[in-house]
Amino acid sequence: MVRNLGIGTGRRKTSVARVYVRDGSGKFTVNGKVLNEYFPQVEHINVVKAPLMVIAGENKFDVLINVYGGGVNGQAGACRHGLARALCHVDEANYASLRANGFLTRDSRMVERKKYGQAGARRRFQFSKR
Repeated sequence: MVRNLGIGTGRRKTSVARVYVRDGSGKFTVNGKVLNEYFPQVEHINVVKAPLMVIAGENKFDVLINVYGGGVNGQAGACRHGLARALCHVDEANYASLRANGFLTRDSRMVERKKYGQAGARRRFQFSKR
């Protein structure tokens, strides 16, 4: 029986990540794949692993992530947010360092909606004098 030590939900743009932290040796699984397969770019891998680096727990926990919606950047940010929340669930002592690094703050920037009578969110249709 595998027991979750902490559970966290992370959000970024239109992505949502459910993160489960378990005792283990530092194995990451994202949507059934290894972290390096799901996020091939090193920048995204570093974003996802950042909360573990801050609390010095790279090899203490196994992390299982289910993420959907949005693009690669949004999904990586959602995974980071969810992992930080799950690590707070594991140990309250992690809260101060994760908060100080900004990992517990939900990045609220979203795509602005398109308005009627315009070509995009802010772009207008071309003006014609005649």
